[in-house]
Amino acid sequence: MEVLFSAPRCSLGTLTPSLCFRPSRTRSYNGAPFRTSLASDFIAPFVGGSVTGELSGQKIHSPFLRSSSPGSRGKRGVVTMVIPFLRGNAWEQPPPDLASYLYKNRIVYLGMSLVPSVTELILAEFLYLQYEDAEKPIYLYINSTGTTKGGEKLGYETEAFAIYDVMRYVKPPIFTLCVGNAWGEAALLLAAGAKGNRAALPSSTIMIKQPIARFQGQASDVDLARKEIKNVKKELVALYSKHMGKSLEQIEEDIRRPKYFSPSEAVEYGIIDKVLYNERGQEDRSVVSDLRKAQLI
Repeated sequence: MEVLFSAPRCSLGTLTPSLCFRPSRTRSYNGAPFRTSLASDFIAPFVGGSVTGELSGQKIHSPFLRSSSPGSRGKRGVVTMVIPFLRGNAWEQPPPDLASYLYKNRIVYLGMSLVPSVTELILAEFLYLQYEDAEKPIYLYINSTGTTKGGEKLGYETEAFAIYDVMRYVKPPIFTLCVGNAWGEAALLLAAGAKGNRAALPSSTIMIKQPIARFQGQASDVDLARKEIKNVKKELVALYSKHMGKSLEQIEEDIRRPKYFSPSEAVEYGIIDKVLYNERGQEDRSVVSDLRKAQLI
């Protein structure tokens, strides 16, 4: 194979565009010229394939990509590595990222505080998964401190209300699982899952509380904000009562201060339906047997 490049010719005295031109460039392959293109001039390695598009575990690029002129430096061949994984009976390439793999299995992961950007993503995932299949359940994994974190208010309670409304709107049942913390408004989302399919892992913590407000502005603005936060609290108490099976008065009393629950306490209170255990240790097995006797798992 022979590759020919012609350099631009310029006048040494005058470097103007009119006196400097670049002849056409051609390549010859076994004596037959062919045209160049961006695809042939700029070939970059990509995951899962080679220059020829072959899917292989290891591929060394063709030698003609390396310069062979006497003045050029020697270059090592570029090796593209692909680590496949076995799923079923077929070997496939790994997914682009873990979030995509979870999404492919209809798992929506809430791992941050409830701020507008997080709410927007959760809503989009719920709506698309319903469009994809209106029968299969959606799994919502929760590890969130709600609209606050470390005592600082990061979002508004309406973020949780928006997610809650979409959870009630979509047709697929939503199975909820607490995998760390479900505090405040996140506990509401945990309790709003499909009955019988609200669960928590053994080391998780759950907490319910009343909304927090930060008032600023003149007296009339503060008065309006106070009325609004009372309406938000009233709505939050009503939803807690609906999904936890407690009276409005008891919910009002319990959220005067933040109330924390262990997973077993959350089952008794009505926030979740079961605790998911692994039966690796003797202590775990005894707890599991007790819960099974109580028909909690």
